[in-house]
Amino acid sequence: MAACAARNAIEGTGNALAVIPPDAKRLREVLRAAGCEILESAATARGLGASLAAGVAHSADAEGWIVALGDMPFIEPATFAAVLVHLRAGALIAAPIHETRGDRGHPVGFSSALKDELLALDGDAGARSVIARHRGAVVSIPVRDGGIVIDIDTPGDLDAATSR
Repeated sequence: MAACAARNAIEGTGNALAVIPPDAKRLREVLRAAGCEILESAATARGLGASLAAGVAHSADAEGWIVALGDMPFIEPATFAAVLVHLRAGALIAAPIHETRGDRGHPVGFSSALKDELLALDGDAGARSVIARHRGAVVSIPVRDGGIVIDIDTPGDLDAATSR
């Protein structure tokens, strides 16, 4: 699942950095084989926000960041590419929105102007607080990609997603 998510991200953007726990040997091997740069960080134990901050710190000179999750393997490469296009065009935050259902999903792109706010994240809340502070600046990208909201947490989730 993580390898599929990584390959889609790389196909859409050209590269990916995976932030993983230090003891996740098998995950490291799978993601490296998929083409990811790997950052092993103990911050992962504190949650998504801490992991995101570690990734931003590791790539602090980047022009921006596109945040995706390893348990969302059905996001299409074209969706990643669309987020990248909007970031390069000057969006502060760019996120896909399903064009018929109106659901906002992943991946979410953040401009380098938000680096300090992303570095300050901790715990498991992810970047919701950053998005909330800048809700008026979020560029919504209409997509037909249902994968933007399919999160696989259990075998049942995977069964449901693949039977659609």
